[in-house]
Amino acid sequence: MSPPERPPSAAVGEPQPEPAASYEQARRALEEVVKRLEAGGVTLEESLQLWERGEALADVCQAWLDGARARLATVIGDDGIVGGGPSEEARR
Repeated sequence: MSPPERPPSAAVGEPQPEPAASYEQARRALEEVVKRLEAGGVTLEESLQLWERGEALADVCQAWLDGARARLATVIGDDGIVGGGPSEEARR
């Protein structure tokens, strides 16, 4: 699963993640954005920039989670068995 092609826009003073940021990198960056927003003390413009960055980082995280879910779906068959092969009862 590939993350989005362009990284989220960085707020003033925020490091910009790599275009291929891992789920963990994007999640850590999102946690920092939330901490800054919760702490307050930033201007309205900075708050808006942080909010937009948080939204973009959340999208990156969601893309990774969606990809992981899709990968698991290909490994686990409809019957819930890894590999999607026949169940134990069907083999008897």
